[in-house]
Amino acid sequence: MRRQFIFLVALLVMTLTASAQGFFAPSVNSPDIAKDGTVTFKVKAPGADTVKLIIDTRVDTLMKRQGNDSWSITLRDLEPDLYMYYYVIDGMKVLDNENAHTLRDVKNVMNIFVLDPKGNCPMAVHDVPHGEVRAVWYDSPTLGTKRRMMIYLPPGYDQSRQRYPVLYLLHGTGGDETVWLEQGCTAQILDNLIASGEAEPMIVVMPNGNVDEQAASSMSEKGNVQPSFSHKNWMDGTFEQSFNDIMNWVDNNYRTRAAKRYRAIAGLSMGGYHSLYISANQPDDFAYVGLFSPAISRMDQGKSKIYDDLEAKLVAQFKQRPKLYWMGIGDKDFLYNDNAEFRQLLDKNRLRYTYHESGAGHEWANWRDYLVIFTQLIFK
Repeated sequence: MRRQFIFLVALLVMTLTASAQGFFAPSVNSPDIAKDGTVTFKVKAPGADTVKLIIDTRVDTLMKRQGNDSWSITLRDLEPDLYMYYYVIDGMKVLDNENAHTLRDVKNVMNIFVLDPKGNCPMAVHDVPHGEVRAVWYDSPTLGTKRRMMIYLPPGYDQSRQRYPVLYLLHGTGGDETVWLEQGCTAQILDNLIASGEAEPMIVVMPNGNVDEQAASSMSEKGNVQPSFSHKNWMDGTFEQSFNDIMNWVDNNYRTRAAKRYRAIAGLSMGGYHSLYISANQPDDFAYVGLFSPAISRMDQGKSKIYDDLEAKLVAQFKQRPKLYWMGIGDKDFLYNDNAEFRQLLDKNRLRYTYHESGAGHEWANWRDYLVIFTQLIFK
């Protein structure tokens, strides 16, 4: 019995040692980011016939076989930015298990990396004073519930008595209150631009634009609800009508400069749509408006006074001379023609705006750039 016990203990030790060696075994460095900005991806896929690398909408390319079970590819022309990627092995999506860093885009989980070879990418973390991000819950009497939003406070907020201007930053379809921080790199961008003096210190409020949910997936009272691309009441005027609940709560709980000239609103896609109509219906509240690839054509045909007489509302809004009305879109964006028609409406009425056209389509690479540009123009 004693010999059997010793044997079992020895077997257990050998098993744990082997497991530990496997767990801590040296792994492939992927992605391998060189000082010159080249990026090499490596993956083991024994027996695979084809392996592809997918990066956002920017790269879709076959990888090369290296030996019997490994595949790799080196990219040399990527611009400094945040990138999301995955592999497709014989038609099946596979994450890079050598990279522990991932992000969720609705239900789609992908690996990420930040490319910053020269140390000046605004989306990267740099050695500068950092602001603070808070997840807060506010009362929405209009919607009859408590809701969650994210707030960026500039460096030194708690140590000062200063009052700050506010940017309300709205997400697109399928997003939530977390997406501008995670995929939009809002905190990194503001930290870096404020530190360089290119942007004014400001509070950034990032609410959840889906009025049928309290908060991002798994963060609400409903528990582990699966994220969805579509939502009830997403573009029917309900969010716009409830927006004053957000503004009132922010002004009552933070040291804001609660006046039009210290308030901006901007958003991407659906958030651009919301920003357009909120600012048109509340011309006394926002001196700065940013429309990032806005979803101009309303998808929900339900009637709301929010959407009535847009042309007349825009004319009235511009009579009050907003300091900046900014639009940006990619030349390959599927909303390009809708945005062109909207600009024709502005032109017909001789309403002055700033237009920025970039390459590519409806994607985060553009929206992060638009945030960099827009935040340098406001509150000056």
